[in-house]
Amino acid sequence: MQKIRTAMIGTGFMGIVHTEAIRRLGNIEVATVAASSEAKAKAFAEQMYIPAATADWESVMRDPGVQAVHICTPNALHHPMAKLAIENGKHVLCEKPLTMTSGEARELLQLAEAKGVAHATNHNLRYYPAVQQIRQMVAAGELGEILAVQGTYSQDWLLYDTDYNWRIEAEHNGKLRAMGDIGSHWMDMVQHLTALPITSVCGELTTFHKTRKKPKGSVQTFTGKTLSPDEYQHIPIDTDDFGAVLLHLGDRARGAFTVSQISAGNKNSFRFEIYGTKSGVAWNQERPDELWIGHRNSPNQVIVKDGSLFHPAAAAFAELPGGHSEGYDDSHKNLFKRFYRRVADAGAAIDYPTFADGLRGMVLLEAVAESSARRGWVDIAL
Repeated sequence: MQKIRTAMIGTGFMGIVHTEAIRRLGNIEVATVAASSEAKAKAFAEQMYIPAATADWESVMRDPGVQAVHICTPNALHHPMAKLAIENGKHVLCEKPLTMTSGEARELLQLAEAKGVAHATNHNLRYYPAVQQIRQMVAAGELGEILAVQGTYSQDWLLYDTDYNWRIEAEHNGKLRAMGDIGSHWMDMVQHLTALPITSVCGELTTFHKTRKKPKGSVQTFTGKTLSPDEYQHIPIDTDDFGAVLLHLGDRARGAFTVSQISAGNKNSFRFEIYGTKSGVAWNQERPDELWIGHRNSPNQVIVKDGSLFHPAAAAFAELPGGHSEGYDDSHKNLFKRFYRRVADAGAAIDYPTFADGLRGMVLLEAVAESSARRGWVDIAL
């Protein structure tokens, strides 16, 4: 089996998740890590047993001994990092949202296609076994014609004005925060499952904390809840805490969803419901092995993940027997496995979200922002 050497760019929460998932594949070596400082890179390398560490990410992109890179940095760095990597023939897997603008995303897609490298946007949430079962149920016509989709992606990690992270700052994250960070996942998911594109949006974005208390030192995602008052400075905020979107899906279907990072008690509650002319389905990421199936004239069902009882195409994502949970880490492994299959064999099927999906995500996010500013509907055009 071909051994592939990859590089981890970024040492935060997602850097750890990516590194651990990569190693589960067996034939991929995390050969080096790059961070914003030499100290951070070396500390991460020691923690994760990575042989090389550097603060010079550009040298990693030019290293002929590295075949692929994972970009897990603040959003503002995605475009320049991915561009340099692709120009040097590297295969690239990048966190979402792919870039700061649709123009940047389109440039990366065109460059990656011209260079013939594998490219992926990390919409890992597609790859829970129960979610893939929904996709196969929709494709098989078990729900009938899709009429409505609805749901939320709600968190509480930015509820207080003392909660802070680089994602709060538009300079590093982009203009959309809750919508960009987790709304991008919700919109990608419903399109992936229904095979219907979002064609129009009407959105509203809200910032409840007009100022926040920024820690004077760095704070990793989902942390920073125990600092004392003298460790903060007041910062004006212009990114969204909450968003709500009405949408058109395909020619006939309609939907609505909310995103929130200020909903107390919701740690990572990604929920969606899909209703067709025959039946409906619902799923919640906080209970990932459970799938609700709703019926009009017979009892509803709650089924528990069991690959042996799933559609064959969905069963391929369930590697453990029924009753053995497969969750967030496994969703990354499932995506990475398919990405690296393509890295090893340019003729392998593309069964993962690419930069084309990342571009569509940026077009949708820009449309939501425009809609909120205009207070009206915006049609989607790629």
